[in-house]
Amino acid sequence: MNRKEKVAIFAGGCFWCMVGPFKKEQGVLEVLSGYIGGKTENPTYEEVCTGSTGHYEAVEILFDPHMISYKKLLDIFWRQIDPTDGTGQFADKGSQYKTAIFYADQEQKQEAEQSKKELEESGRFTKPIVTEILQAGVFYQAEEYHQDYYLKSPGHYNRYRYFSGREAFIKKTWTDRKWKKPDAATLKTKLTKLQYHVTQENGTERAFQNDFYDNRHEGIYVDIVTGEPLFSSLDKYDSGSGWPSFTKPISGTELVEKKDHSHFMTRIEVRSLYGDSHLGHVFHDGPDKNGLRYCINSASLRFIPKEKLKEEGYAEYESLFR
Repeated sequence: MNRKEKVAIFAGGCFWCMVGPFKKEQGVLEVLSGYIGGKTENPTYEEVCTGSTGHYEAVEILFDPHMISYKKLLDIFWRQIDPTDGTGQFADKGSQYKTAIFYADQEQKQEAEQSKKELEESGRFTKPIVTEILQAGVFYQAEEYHQDYYLKSPGHYNRYRYFSGREAFIKKTWTDRKWKKPDAATLKTKLTKLQYHVTQENGTERAFQNDFYDNRHEGIYVDIVTGEPLFSSLDKYDSGSGWPSFTKPISGTELVEKKDHSHFMTRIEVRSLYGDSHLGHVFHDGPDKNGLRYCINSASLRFIPKEKLKEEGYAEYESLFR
């Protein structure tokens, strides 16, 4: 770690579920699963699972504060957990699955306390916020098979995340009404025939004959149906496929992935979270280190140039282009 890099540590229940939401963020350099807060040196997963060592399952995040703030990391953390549960998280109960923010210095402590206070005063939760704010001690890296588990075993991970109740809780708690999907009648008047066919009927537009496959301007791409942010031009590249291609979603965006067996193929379909719009598919042949290529229909997207982000209500994304 060099001088400009910092560390954040969060406990949010099963650490498998806490890696992905942070790792895709601009400015996050590394996310490790591990254990913190206990009395046993170099604990194993089996020991921590007994609840007798006093450790929390946690993630250690190495980040560049010039690219992403600690406050932003706190915001992401709150959106992954049930901060009112003092017995664990979702299907996992026990002290090792309790939530906590482990601060590295007084500045992080103050920001964590302020963030928690803002959440308490927001009225989003009717029960008390019980997530602890604790001084960080030694963080022990978990066994290798736990690292990036969501990428190593995506099938098992997605099933676990879904059936644990975490996914449904997050969607119910954090759905922002400003991304509300219009009814079918309104959509038919709002969208072109092609846009409706692609987003609502799982259609596909023609390659090389769509609006954004060769768009080289800076800005963000949002769901044509709801306006929810989806992708950034910073992550767009020419895949040669004839459709807009991205290496990852924009910071803070959650996409829904589903198995698609149409056309005698097995693919992973990508849909928007709030609009449930069909966007395209994700493949594992991308150029980035995560190896992903999000192949997206232009008809599912609306492009907002960086110069108009504030005007269009997306001022928070201006910092991406500074």
